[in-house]
Amino acid sequence: MQTSAISDALTRYLDLASAQMKLTASNMANADTPGYRTQGFSFEDEMRHAMEGTASGTFTPATRDVDGLVTRPDGNNVSLEREGMQLAKSQLAFRTGVELLKREYSRVMDAIKADGKA
Repeated sequence: MQTSAISDALTRYLDLASAQMKLTASNMANADTPGYRTQGFSFEDEMRHAMEGTASGTFTPATRDVDGLVTRPDGNNVSLEREGMQLAKSQLAFRTGVELLKREYSRVMDAIKADGKA
């Protein structure tokens, strides 16, 4: 099936939002792991990188340690409050992307139907 540039961009956006949710869940799961360092990535930078790429498949964002967090005596710096906010933000981004993708497909279907009636 032929896809549009908009649907390709939205697919990449959803992939990235999904990767953010998985990374956040991993951070939360390791909240009690001694020495674990919170991982993150810049959504905006990774989206720009995804849009510059020519590959149609998914990609793995470049993660890094998150700076500026309080480190506990066991070396772990996961903040469940921060991760909860990050998860909510990622879920909202994902839902927004799904809605936009639904609208894009609806627009395409409307155009196909209109073309068939002409």
